[in-house]
Amino acid sequence: MNVEELVREALREQAGAEPPAPAGFAERVLGARRRRRTRRLASAAAATAAVVAIAVGVPLLDSGGANDVRPSGVVDSGGVRAHPDQSPPRELIGAGDTVLAAYYTAKIQPQSAKRGVSARTYHLLDPKTGRYEKDSRWSFVAVAPGAKTAAVLERTLPAHRIGLLDLATGEVERWIPVQHGVGGLAFSYDGTRLVATTYDENPDLRTKEKLIGGAGGKETWTWEATFGTSTRSGFYDLDVASGAGPWSPVAPARDTSSRADFAYSRTGRLVYAQYVGGRDGLQQFYDLKGGKAAAPADERYLRSDVPARLSPSGRIAALGLTKEVAGSPGRSWSSLRDPRTGKEIARVRGSHLLAWTDEKHLIAWERVTSLEEEYRPRLVLVTIGSDKVVPLSGVQEPYRPTDVQEPWEPVFARR
Repeated sequence: MNVEELVREALREQAGAEPPAPAGFAERVLGARRRRRTRRLASAAAATAAVVAIAVGVPLLDSGGANDVRPSGVVDSGGVRAHPDQSPPRELIGAGDTVLAAYYTAKIQPQSAKRGVSARTYHLLDPKTGRYEKDSRWSFVAVAPGAKTAAVLERTLPAHRIGLLDLATGEVERWIPVQHGVGGLAFSYDGTRLVATTYDENPDLRTKEKLIGGAGGKETWTWEATFGTSTRSGFYDLDVASGAGPWSPVAPARDTSSRADFAYSRTGRLVYAQYVGGRDGLQQFYDLKGGKAAAPADERYLRSDVPARLSPSGRIAALGLTKEVAGSPGRSWSSLRDPRTGKEIARVRGSHLLAWTDEKHLIAWERVTSLEEEYRPRLVLVTIGSDKVVPLSGVQEPYRPTDVQEPWEPVFARR
């Protein structure tokens, strides 16, 4: 079965299946909450103006539903919005059903001669202007499907409350208090639930070590627990609308990096994290009570270090880099496979597949330098069955092990 047939079959099955909760469901719940509060504050004014409202047939409140804060042509547009001259981006980047909702840079903040914290600085998409605005209040940001709400953590990690941030106003609509300190967040595919990874210490601690084989005694900052014990303690499975949900302990992970966040499986029935002690990209699944579980049939061949994972229909799996041609900048290819059998069904341009925009297109990092030069990628839109790419961003500056600031990293969301 070729890719075209696979896509057609997936769409037929999808059309006949019961539809999942829509991507904007969580935002509509939060929007309803905002509208109830607005109605309480404005009840007296509404009563005074009721006769006028009835006469002209125009409601004064709740006129357009919860999605009105998302302006037409900025987040709603399904076309390609590219800025290949901007790195990091200043204006909206997106394609199809996916938008670059935020990006962050990370910089080492020394705490002592040998210990420091890799602190993130986020730039969030303002849906009113279509520009990325710096917001230094948060140490961690996860954007919900719909790109209207973000879950945020304050500067000091682990944090003991989670904020639900309205991206249109920049205000926190609600705080969710937690007993166990949280260091990482991820929304479920439908946006109705939030998995919050808990840690006993800051998961972004770093230690300074000498470069292996480095001349002149040069040093680099490495993960705090590369050869020790991670302080990850478990996770919360939270309902976004109510903020309620249980905490499940998970045994401390040994011989892994400090940050080992959980994320939901496609159905939300399990969570996964990078497999401890395994090769790069392997993943370990857990049930929602914290017990180890077998991988779902359609996710067993995925890799935890390839963010794109399953296509919208769930019928195509994005895998890792398969080929780079020495001396040919930008000519790298990644594998697409049948998620249930692991059989390769196509290859697509790009060295690191980040997000699906629809069933035939993905956003990827693609290297623009040769293998003999420093690694410098840019965001591109790639197409199944084509070797052409559409540049979406400018080229990142090179990163060296001795640098204290890392290149910008994208945060994508379905819109």
